[in-house]
Amino acid sequence: MAGDFADRQDDHKHVEETDVIPEADEPKTNQNEEVDAKTSINVDNPSEKHTNDAEHSTNGPDYTQKEDTNKKSEKDTKHGAQESKTSHYLHNLKMSSSDAGLVLNDKENKEATLLTESKTIVRFSPVWRQTVASAAAILMTFTAGLTSGYSAVLLPQLELPGSPIMMDASTKSWIAAMAALPMAPGCLIAGWMMEKFGRKTSLYIICVPFLLGWILIACATNLGLMLLGRFFTGLCVGLLGPLGPVYIGETTEPRYRGFFLAAISLAIAIGILVAHLIGTFMTWQWTATICCLFPILSVLLLMLIPESPTWLIAKGEVEDGAKAFGWLRGHSEEANAELKSIIDNQKAADNEPIMTWQEKIKDLRSPELIKPLFIMILFFITCQFSGVNAIAFYSIEIVEKAVGSGLNHYLVMLIIDGVRVVMSVVACVICKMYGRRPLCFISGIWTAIAMLGLSMFLYFKPEGMSWLPLLCLTVYICAISIGLVPLPWIMCGEVFPTKVRGLGSGISSATTFVSFFVVVKTAPGMMTHLGEVLTFLIYGVVSLVGTALLYFILPETKGKSLQEIEERFRNGKKSTELKV
Repeated sequence: MAGDFADRQDDHKHVEETDVIPEADEPKTNQNEEVDAKTSINVDNPSEKHTNDAEHSTNGPDYTQKEDTNKKSEKDTKHGAQESKTSHYLHNLKMSSSDAGLVLNDKENKEATLLTESKTIVRFSPVWRQTVASAAAILMTFTAGLTSGYSAVLLPQLELPGSPIMMDASTKSWIAAMAALPMAPGCLIAGWMMEKFGRKTSLYIICVPFLLGWILIACATNLGLMLLGRFFTGLCVGLLGPLGPVYIGETTEPRYRGFFLAAISLAIAIGILVAHLIGTFMTWQWTATICCLFPILSVLLLMLIPESPTWLIAKGEVEDGAKAFGWLRGHSEEANAELKSIIDNQKAADNEPIMTWQEKIKDLRSPELIKPLFIMILFFITCQFSGVNAIAFYSIEIVEKAVGSGLNHYLVMLIIDGVRVVMSVVACVICKMYGRRPLCFISGIWTAIAMLGLSMFLYFKPEGMSWLPLLCLTVYICAISIGLVPLPWIMCGEVFPTKVRGLGSGISSATTFVSFFVVVKTAPGMMTHLGEVLTFLIYGVVSLVGTALLYFILPETKGKSLQEIEERFRNGKKSTELKV
């Protein structure tokens, strides 16, 4: 009897060691119920059979047979544990809702159910972990905003006596536009880089040329070094174009995705404001030196976050992908269902036969890529040719032409920057509350009204209405900041299928940066040769026409999972049928 009791104790120990799911602790129950619950969850684990056989064999009289059975159970348990490391988490996905509730829905167990060891932020809820993950990409986007705002304070200082760089109209436009020139190739490189190395690793890589570019600008004593530094920082802005939205889109829940993606535009707005604010009180060299700090801070933040689970699963690293997903999203039934959907979709894609080059080209013409690609290209072109970056890059000159000499131009510039930041915060909130389509149309119409109104004022110049240009600029910044600026970047991380998300977002982002370069390079010439009246009129007409076209083709993606959006494009539904 004593021997049987000892054997039962050993067998029970084997059961506990074999069956405990490493991602979660079981609720406190009595001993028999605990064993039954655990064995019912891991029914696919081959070690279960041997453990149960060993337990039943203790009823026989042969002690040697019982010992051999226990040794076999130990061997099979270790073997089964090695072969089913991934299946532990997948078992949770197969559980019934009652079993899932037993293991996952207990508040205490959720905190213990982490698939990635992180002593730094283990105690925070999934939404806070998603915030940390998004913050890494958003901080780098803030540095991109510094790049956009820097030329507005750099160019006036370079025109002062004693400047190390001789300035003329052509040199001025090239210093401003050099940051925009490599943005389009940067987007295309990012599409390849994020698929090859992963989203997080690519963010690490970008920090190096970003830091180098700001160092070159801070130390520039001639035009060559200045242009090289601007080239590097602009290249990094292009690399971030598709990469930031894709990483955020793949690491956040659908209900929070719009908020975090809208924060990209907020980060750019804050970056522009900070660059203008520092440059108002400090030299351009010190402004660039301060900007060097932010790529370093980005590296520190990247150390805390996981790789994109969607990318890991697509590369066959299912276990690591499940761990990253659990770290980001927790273990609710909804999260488990979405993870299972991602894994199933990837398995289906992996089972497809290897395609020839002709078939790959044909696949690039698939409706789930072509339709969203056309929509995003039109959206980005509408945004850029509405003049948003012309105003950001040439703030002082445009303010001088619009409001005249009655106000302090730097003060007006900072007021406009402050309005841009406030409205970007508002955009983060309303993008979570309202759909993409209504925000797009409201933004586009009011952007057009503001630009057309500014053009008409400068043409007629009515007496006693000197406040009207400032009002038009303020309305313009408010309107474009809640729709035309954030929405393309939000939807760039939503509308493309997983297997071509890097390519699709890269092409569409490249389009916006080609437009970016054209607008920034041509704005001074348009102001000089066409005049500010016709320049603002063109920006207003583009905004109005682009918004009208988007009304018929822009999808509503708010609250939709990435898989659902992809399926609806594939099944040939009209894009406007994607409504909440």
